[in-house]
Amino acid sequence: MTAARERILEATAELLTTRDALAISTRAICERAKVGMPEIYRQFGDKQGLLTAVAEVGFEHFLANKRRNPLTDDPVADLRTAWDSHVAFALGNPHLYRLMFTPTGDTRPRSIREVRALLLTALQRCRDVGRLRMTPERAADSILAANVGVCVMTLSFPELFGGADISHSVRDAVIDKVTGDEREDTRIDTATILADALTGTLTGTAPVNSAALDRLARALRPPSTR
Repeated sequence: MTAARERILEATAELLTTRDALAISTRAICERAKVGMPEIYRQFGDKQGLLTAVAEVGFEHFLANKRRNPLTDDPVADLRTAWDSHVAFALGNPHLYRLMFTPTGDTRPRSIREVRALLLTALQRCRDVGRLRMTPERAADSILAANVGVCVMTLSFPELFGGADISHSVRDAVIDKVTGDEREDTRIDTATILADALTGTLTGTAPVNSAALDRLARALRPPSTR
């Protein structure tokens, strides 16, 4: 990597600590990196190419943090730890996280595949001990989509979704669903049926049975005026 390229990447990453990528001008990047405007185009093609390169560097740090997560004898507990570390990274690097996981240009960071591969490895550990109720691929896609969704909503609407209890609720609902760790509950009420339907939609598993849906419909039906 050339010195100029490294300075530009560092300058952009520093500016992302305080503002969104769309609010950062190439002029501000050049001033901070002490390079001329043509250098950005020479090194990255355009601003979008630069932002994609910065996102890839962000993924390097994200993956390094993930690999430092301790492994225990309980692979399902390790999934919860991995979820929480993902959320912590998002909260600590909000503008960089959005650039990584919600890209706006035509070019997408390739490292998302490595993130998925790392999650697949964790889920294969669950499968090996008989604690996975679907394919590792489907489980990985369900968990990653839910994890990113929680982070984006937390960053976008912190007053509504910023509490740790929201993240933990979704984490447990999705991970319990894919690993078969749901707690047995014989109560069939509106909240139970809706929660079951939500997790079924997230994971692509079978919906609630028709009898339960009938009970839900009756519960939600307004009383007769006769």
